[in-house]
Amino acid sequence: MADLKRKKKDNSALQRREPSWAVSLVPFIVLTLSLVVVISIFGADALSGGSQVCLLLASAVTAAVSMFAYKTPWEVLEDCILDNIRSVGTAILILLLIGAIAGTWMVSGIVPAMICYGMKVIFPAVFLAAACAISALVSVMTGSSWTTIATIGVALIGIGTAQGFEPGWTAGAIISGAYFGDKVSPLSDTTVLASSSSGTPLFTHIRYMMITTIPSLTVALIIFLIASLLHPAAEVSQAAEFSQSLRSAFNITPWLLVVPVITGVLIVKKVPAILTLFSAAVMAAIAALIFQPQAVWAVANPGSPLSGFPGLSFMDACEGTVVTFYGSTAIQTGNEAIDSLISTRGMTGMLNTIFLIICSVTFGGVLAGSGMLKSLTDLFARLAHRAVTLVGSTVGTGLLCNMVTGDQYISIILTSNLYKKLYEQKGYEKRLLSRSVEDSATVTSVLIPWNSCGMTQATVLKVPTLEYLPYTFFNILSPLMSVFIAAIGYKIFRIHPEKQGDGGSKG
Repeated sequence: MADLKRKKKDNSALQRREPSWAVSLVPFIVLTLSLVVVISIFGADALSGGSQVCLLLASAVTAAVSMFAYKTPWEVLEDCILDNIRSVGTAILILLLIGAIAGTWMVSGIVPAMICYGMKVIFPAVFLAAACAISALVSVMTGSSWTTIATIGVALIGIGTAQGFEPGWTAGAIISGAYFGDKVSPLSDTTVLASSSSGTPLFTHIRYMMITTIPSLTVALIIFLIASLLHPAAEVSQAAEFSQSLRSAFNITPWLLVVPVITGVLIVKKVPAILTLFSAAVMAAIAALIFQPQAVWAVANPGSPLSGFPGLSFMDACEGTVVTFYGSTAIQTGNEAIDSLISTRGMTGMLNTIFLIICSVTFGGVLAGSGMLKSLTDLFARLAHRAVTLVGSTVGTGLLCNMVTGDQYISIILTSNLYKKLYEQKGYEKRLLSRSVEDSATVTSVLIPWNSCGMTQATVLKVPTLEYLPYTFFNILSPLMSVFIAAIGYKIFRIHPEKQGDGGSKG
């Protein structure tokens, strides 16, 4: 009898490990309220530390509720946290290298050269649509939205500024195009991750995504084209002055474009991202010493105008090169707009992002370990009776995971794993799951200020997330298009269509 009572008690304890969806909302309420307070106090500086503290506070509340109310061992929560942190180790290294590229590509004159040449071929009447299309093309070829935005994206921001476009519009066009490529390129890690996590062959996954992706991009391009046509053109003299100021500060030569070409070749050859980015930064640093000694000197002597360049000494060359990798590269050209454009913070500028990622995945780890994340996704799953509700639940979960974990990769994996069996039970093919995951988790990550993608792109482009968010039409349309296509039942395939009466067409 005692053994029976003890077994019942153990079973009861196990049952208490599963929090209800109402309890699972508590951490999000705490996070939301604390973020409101922090943002009202710190404003745009909230991401410098305040938001991270909010995430840690929400993590602590989650752990406390789980440990004391549901008897979850601390070791379980700790293991989930450490697993999440390990999963973003590569992303953190890539972030540091992107920071190094931001500094070296700017000081070497590579980005200024791309801006100067780009202004000659991209006209204001089609600029936003062209920026989106160019970013999409580069991202498809490279398979990386981060690399695309950190290179061609920075140049396009400069061109847009010179042509009088609001930074939010330009950033929205760049991000829309870059995430199109990140979503459909066979070279993209998110594409491979989504297909592999759901068990869908890669090219089957890519072809099936086109049903929702092409319409979303087409609508976005039309909007950007109309916005460009309606935008009052900047005066020719203004654009010419901008270009001339860049040429006065940097030695603009086609030879500078060799570095991005080599970088593109390395990416196409599938050289690991860390090696590619490091090589790109080193090549740019060498180019800076060859073509822009005056800029290297200015970095080594902050506050000194370029006009006072006396020549580059060995010590200044060493100091300037090292600082270009990790620190502030503020250069005084005499033109405030140019000074703002070409100033970067190197690897140091990525530290807040890394801080945010660690805190975000900590929160995500505690949520996963406590069972609260599963509780909320189970709530979505209970609503999934038809294809449209199943896809809608998947899309909602992908967005939720991006918000609570702060990491795109974790969101893709979690959403795929949580819904894989449910799709099988409902009789839908795996490619519907992989497409729904990409339509949500991949593209919405950049829309969330505390997500690693949102924080990174805001830092790289120097445009706050909430400023570009309304103009990222492709990213906004993709999850909506996914639900719409499911609602009309277009090409929603079942595993055993002859045994299932609900859901979509066979074509």
